[in-house]
Amino acid sequence: MLATYTYPRYPYRRAPELDRPGSVQRHPVVVVGAGPVGLTAAIDLAQQGLPVLLLDDDDTVSLGSRGLCYAKRALEILDRLGCGDAVAGKGVTWNIGRTYFGNDEVFRFNLQPEPDHHRPGMVNLQQYYLEEFLVRRAAELPGIDLRWKSKVVSVAPQADGVCIEVQTPDGRYTLQADWLVVADGARSPVRGMLGLDVEGKVFQDRFLIVDVVLKQPMFAANSAERWFWFDPPFHPGAGARVGQGNTPAGTSVLLHREADNVWRIDFQLGWDADPELEKQPERVIPRLRAMLGPEPEFELEWVSVYTFQCRRMQRFRHGRVLFAGDAAHQVSPFGARGANSGIQDSDNLCWKLKLVHDGHAPEALLDSYSDERVAAADENILNSTRSTDFITPKTQVSKDFRDAVLTLAREHPFARMLVNSGRLSVPAHLGSSALNTPDRAVFESRLTPGSPMDDAPVRHQGHASWLLQHVGGHFTLMLFTPAAALDATAQDVVRSLAEGAIPVRTLLVVSREPTGDPPPGCQVLVDQRQLVARRYGARPGTVYLLRPDQHVAARWHHLSLAELRAALARATANA
Repeated sequence: MLATYTYPRYPYRRAPELDRPGSVQRHPVVVVGAGPVGLTAAIDLAQQGLPVLLLDDDDTVSLGSRGLCYAKRALEILDRLGCGDAVAGKGVTWNIGRTYFGNDEVFRFNLQPEPDHHRPGMVNLQQYYLEEFLVRRAAELPGIDLRWKSKVVSVAPQADGVCIEVQTPDGRYTLQADWLVVADGARSPVRGMLGLDVEGKVFQDRFLIVDVVLKQPMFAANSAERWFWFDPPFHPGAGARVGQGNTPAGTSVLLHREADNVWRIDFQLGWDADPELEKQPERVIPRLRAMLGPEPEFELEWVSVYTFQCRRMQRFRHGRVLFAGDAAHQVSPFGARGANSGIQDSDNLCWKLKLVHDGHAPEALLDSYSDERVAAADENILNSTRSTDFITPKTQVSKDFRDAVLTLAREHPFARMLVNSGRLSVPAHLGSSALNTPDRAVFESRLTPGSPMDDAPVRHQGHASWLLQHVGGHFTLMLFTPAAALDATAQDVVRSLAEGAIPVRTLLVVSREPTGDPPPGCQVLVDQRQLVARRYGARPGTVYLLRPDQHVAARWHHLSLAELRAALARATANA
């Protein structure tokens, strides 16, 4: 039990299969793991009308703060799932990060230098709160059957589905699934059952995580920022060793503010540190006293020790079994790329799984899930590896280079660009995806096919709103036009797309408030400040085709039903 949080205990319910011996029920989708990724997948599928059975071997939320920093893109996805306001309201919002070398600030960054976005660059919130909000949202949806204390003990892939055995307090039962989504964490028992593995690198260093409840203000108590120290004076001489000698590699410390006046502090320990010994209060408290001073009163909330890993599976799809989140890929925690990437996995997967299940797309569309998210994982692993190499240099030459960069960064802007205390999570750009329709025109916008959408303020039905609140969960045609009126040809295009096997909704982005009713089948957004047009490089007649996961599928400076149909077919692997 924590000082600031009481863990919920969710009720175990006897599975109906246990009372029907010999009868095996079949489910469209079974999700294993009720962490952030499994819960977001279940909610997304249920919101699209696809029933989900969600299995978890525990009956509560995650132990400790764990995943802490939720980036702007993850928050936008959570908005669509009905949890964004709860996370942003409870969490600590921040955009500024500061990096120190010793006592001196050498680098500062802003995650959102451009204003007029609904969500900030980052919100800090303990993972147990996120999971609690997601469980609450899942309970509101009739399409989710969430079963606690239900441990998957056997998985047998078949040509048209998966056979699953589940152990419960009342016994074992068998069920069938058309599709199995595996989100059971970095150690993934299901991955092990299938004889699959992750490949990559385990870094020889250890870090101590300490969540501390502060009883009174301290040096950063009013600051909602990320603070990172290289070689902090309050944590000297305990770092890793470089090479085979005994040259100290220096140390680092990371500080984040969390909800409930809890502070996350990460201390670099070195590879030789004993994880169990370092978690003991008699080892932790002196480190905190050296950092905070003798006066502040505090209480230990949660303590853990972790090792960096940058690894992934070769493929995330194995027939009817689909892996997501830490079960598919792992990165070091510096950069906040773990949970954020896993939530994007879910966002990428679920609309594709729905189309395949409904018979509107071939199974090849699910291969694109693996292709796109493997590319995203490789980008995360590359950035995470570079950050880890900078934070924990393993040779004297690497340490000398790092220290020279940090020294120069005090005075010289060019050196600040080389400082790497963790390149923070950014949304995946799917520029190489086979689902994209390449540009045939010149756009003054970086939002190329494959890009995640940019948000911007709009007005809808006379009220202030945000662009991304009107996009997502379905294909959308975004048409820029001076007024909320369409000629007969454009109306035919809108009608034809809306009535297709894969319906496409239409957004009209106009520059002034409409005076009458919108055209049939259209939603009208008013871009009074022209920020949407500017960010999308649009002019009158510009058209964007947007995927259900709020990525750009195609764009033109003219409206053509034939080109839109071809792009839609390509975006759903029907081409």
